[in-house]
Amino acid sequence: MKQIFPSVIRPVVLLGIASFSCGTKHESNTQGEKYNVLFIAIDDLRPHLGCYDFDHVKSPNIDKVASNGLIFTRAYCQFALSSPSRTSLFTGLNPDVTGVKGNGPRFRDTLPGLVSLPQHFKQNGYFTQGFGKLYHSGLDDPESWSVPHDPGNRPRYTPEGEEISKKQREEFTKRSDYIPGSKVRAGGPPFESYDCEDNYFRDGGNTESALNALERLKDTTFFLALGFSNVHIPYVSPKRYWDLYASDRIILPSNQFPPEGAPVWALQSLHELYTYYNVPSPLTDEFKRELIRGYLAATSYVDAQIGLMVDALKKYKLLDKTVIIIWGDHGYQLGEHNMWSSKHTNYETSTLAPIIISVPGMKVKGRKSSALVEFIDIYPSLAEICGLKIPAHCQGKSFKPLLDEPSGTIKQETYSQYSKGGYQGYTVREDRYRLVQWTKKDEIVYELYDHIADPEENKNIAGDASMKSIIETLDAKINNRKQKDIKLKILLMQQ
Repeated sequence: MKQIFPSVIRPVVLLGIASFSCGTKHESNTQGEKYNVLFIAIDDLRPHLGCYDFDHVKSPNIDKVASNGLIFTRAYCQFALSSPSRTSLFTGLNPDVTGVKGNGPRFRDTLPGLVSLPQHFKQNGYFTQGFGKLYHSGLDDPESWSVPHDPGNRPRYTPEGEEISKKQREEFTKRSDYIPGSKVRAGGPPFESYDCEDNYFRDGGNTESALNALERLKDTTFFLALGFSNVHIPYVSPKRYWDLYASDRIILPSNQFPPEGAPVWALQSLHELYTYYNVPSPLTDEFKRELIRGYLAATSYVDAQIGLMVDALKKYKLLDKTVIIIWGDHGYQLGEHNMWSSKHTNYETSTLAPIIISVPGMKVKGRKSSALVEFIDIYPSLAEICGLKIPAHCQGKSFKPLLDEPSGTIKQETYSQYSKGGYQGYTVREDRYRLVQWTKKDEIVYELYDHIADPEENKNIAGDASMKSIIETLDAKINNRKQKDIKLKILLMQQ
């Protein structure tokens, strides 16, 4: 059993477990019927769930979807930051092609005529509607939706947290180094619990809106997308989800140190965490455990909302007509290599993310696939599963064959990128090794990790002479990918 955090006391009653029982089994759409799509995005979700063998995490509803679907254990994002990652997923293109390598700009600033994933479904007769965080906040794509996207208007904090956050922002704007009009990097408490109903907070409110939409759309062919702001910091959820976990039962990661031989600038600092209120310096073990507890509580809060959506599908007799896909937009560090509440690296902890998919009539259910897949594969996969043509621009490969043969493969490696310390950073992950290539002008630096000998990436072995041929092979693959991206971007910009 994989476990970074300990098992905690199990409650007698699991909250909001969705009833999940498909109707008549069938292996393909009948009489040309199109599958609906329930498309669920979860911000900063690690692949640490019950269905990933982390039994201490209370995620019964996601686990139930997984028991009727397929779990990808080696799914990688293209960029360990929300906007570039989501943009790659929604476009089926690498970040160097979309031009989105930060929290902006919009991909249509570079590729105005590109057809996004939900837009492709809309053009093929689907009603597409989105709630919550799907594209990055403030960067929605109106062309994707049949009706305007609804980001939600419920609070992210408790009333006390809202007041603290307001005062923090006011104090920030009074600083001598503040530039008027610039983004205010000052948050409220990093975690909170509150004795309230689920729909008090943003994620519960957006779920309520999505449920109302589902009732209206139940007789329509739909692509319904629901994005959760949790489990991104601040970790705020109703008290009953905090009560599922006990801080004194949480064990901290064992590798709270930088990888041996890694460049200092390759890791993520605690800068983002310290923009939140009353974070101790240095971090105490007690505070770290509360961070993890807050993250786990937020995970269980989101899980309960997913249960409501699945129960509604059952109520409207739509389970055997609907594809459900659940994904987190990138990985996340909770103490690994002493990085807390962050991503922003090219390491396994930042790039590995969950993808779970359930398709009506699947031959194989409840299995795990260790096949290498990427976020750019989601677009062509959903298109093929739903009987739509795969657009020619998509760089990913459909993982539909893995639904029948989870032990198969569709590609030999995956790619991610993140630039740091003035270096352009690219990484390739193949079956055994991860190579990170850092370039700045004429300088090049490598990190190499052996996932058989060192699955936690605690030692950079790029300096080992015996690794020279492996580095050369993987380095050539990164360079080849970069050249392909350049050519495709030029081609798409000319269209």
